[in-house]
Amino acid sequence: MNKSTVLITGALTGIGRATAFAFAAEGHNIVVSGRSLEAGQQLAAELRRQGVDTEFLLADVTDEAQVETLIGNTIRRFGRIDVAVNNAGAEGELGPITGQSVANYRATFDTNVLGVLLSLKYELAAMQTQGSGSIINLSSIAGQVGMAGASVYVASKHAVEGLTKAAALEVAAAGIRVNAVAPGPVETAMLERFTGGNADAKAGMLAMMPAKRGAQPEEIAQTIVFLASDKALYLTGQSIAVDGGYTAQ
Repeated sequence: MNKSTVLITGALTGIGRATAFAFAAEGHNIVVSGRSLEAGQQLAAELRRQGVDTEFLLADVTDEAQVETLIGNTIRRFGRIDVAVNNAGAEGELGPITGQSVANYRATFDTNVLGVLLSLKYELAAMQTQGSGSIINLSSIAGQVGMAGASVYVASKHAVEGLTKAAALEVAAAGIRVNAVAPGPVETAMLERFTGGNADAKAGMLAMMPAKRGAQPEEIAQTIVFLASDKALYLTGQSIAVDGGYTAQ
């Protein structure tokens, strides 16, 4: 992949942060986005020290006006968007369906589904104008299988998988690719929250993985970089599980 401009939402921690550094290692222009000005500016400074042209843009992906501004400002800054990584997401409140609330549903779906939809809306418009582009949405193995006690999160990630396929079909003939990455457990703060900070619960989850461990954020990032690259030009509408073999069972 030649030097290009990469936009990453939810870039300030975990997989998003690792992805920013993975693209930086290849020398691309990078726009990192998130909801914390201080953390975003610090990340941008770290990336610039890697020798890449980097900009932090504050944005909440649940707000359409902010998403539109994010895409517009990225294009004004770098002229185009070659790769967009829609990583912003939330696990919401976990627990049985009988204990779920409308507030949790709305908060989880606003970030995980509406956020991806709005990002796609403006990213695809920009990429259709320029005639090329690659988008990678962050799904989860919870978007491919069920998971007791995480119904709202599971439903939201199944929706991301559906959006990915539908978007890919809409723009395949225009030279734009849309794919998803579906990680299993990743060693991030989200995994700690997902397991309630309980070491035994975390160990039990990881024991279910054929690889007997969680992924490192950098391992997910490298799959994202591959999907964005010219090595995957005929790959679109797919969701790649990076899960140590879990969904192969």
